[in-house]
Amino acid sequence: MTQPKIAVDLILSKLAEDVEKAGERVQKAPDILLEPLETEIATTPYDVVYEEDRVKLKHYKPTTEIQLKRPLLMVYALINRETMLDLQPGRSVVQNFLQEGIDLYMIDWGYPARKDRYLTIDDHVNGYMDNIVDFILERHGLDKINLMGICMGGTFSVIYSALHPEKIKNLVTTVTPTNFDTDQGLLHIWMRDLDADRIVDTYGNIPGDIMNLGFLLLNPARLMIDKYVGFLENIDNKTFVENFIRMEKWIFDSPDVPGETFRQFIRDCYQKNLLIQSKMDVGGRRVDLKKITMPLLNYYGKYDHLVPPEACELLTSKVGSRDTEDVCLETGHIGIYVSSKCQKEFAPKIVRFLKDREKEKKKRKTKESSAKKTVAKKTKMVTDSSSKRKKNK
Repeated sequence: MTQPKIAVDLILSKLAEDVEKAGERVQKAPDILLEPLETEIATTPYDVVYEEDRVKLKHYKPTTEIQLKRPLLMVYALINRETMLDLQPGRSVVQNFLQEGIDLYMIDWGYPARKDRYLTIDDHVNGYMDNIVDFILERHGLDKINLMGICMGGTFSVIYSALHPEKIKNLVTTVTPTNFDTDQGLLHIWMRDLDADRIVDTYGNIPGDIMNLGFLLLNPARLMIDKYVGFLENIDNKTFVENFIRMEKWIFDSPDVPGETFRQFIRDCYQKNLLIQSKMDVGGRRVDLKKITMPLLNYYGKYDHLVPPEACELLTSKVGSRDTEDVCLETGHIGIYVSSKCQKEFAPKIVRFLKDREKEKKKRKTKESSAKKTVAKKTKMVTDSSSKRKKNK
């Protein structure tokens, strides 16, 4: 009879050890769960400087001297909330930008009411977004601002930049779907056969809870089992518990999505893939990606199960800009914004991208000014020389 590869007594010993540790965690858990916990999210100070219907514009209070002339407007998706970008101190994209001297604005799409079911992509892009951009331009006395989009908000930002290129200096897209012709990830496969008409006609606005359930079903083992097992294994760790609750608050704070916007996004993007082909119609105008001639920085995650690299990486080859860059981080859809490792690279890289292009503009202006002075000086020399010849005659 062959001996087992792992002795039974070792297995029993490991089980006993695990049970003992679990018992210790359970004993400590009440001390953690019953005492005050710091679980607030989106605590960075800001002012609401513009409101229209349900939509608000946040302007974050600077924490250091502003380093860039042009402010940065961040546009989040209509799904979930922009609070993801300011989840907690130490893991906040907002704070990282402020520390780098960025003058920062962010759109809060709010919570759609029943009347908002008829709002289209055109209403959001050529309506709310355009009004907000005009407000910022007038407030700062500028002709262009910097624009950054996140997920569906990035898709809106791409559309906006193609339709209003004269108002955008630099464009930054992060985990932004633009090419929907991919089999990577269940979401794209499911959306191809989704009856958007039936869903919108039934619900009006698409309930946030239904959207959340769909996202959970994309990876149920990890999103509905593993994470709660992990919570129980760390229930005696106060910092872990606080971070876990913050994330749960964000996940389940899910506004509804305006029905007609949902219908067009599913039809034109997921099912017809019109955007990347420059065939999408928004507000009676064709979204021509070749009109995007401003510098473009395109971020995406290697392990993103919602917006895989294949859905993002074609964009830079389809726009009209010659100044483009793709950055693929080894993380998932949310990790780009909350991972400690990604935080060290994500915001600083964007800030360098914006600062370098502002410096280039200053250099060009200096060269142009110098060239004009040289031309003027030469013209004056020629004029003076001509005058002297006339006098000598």
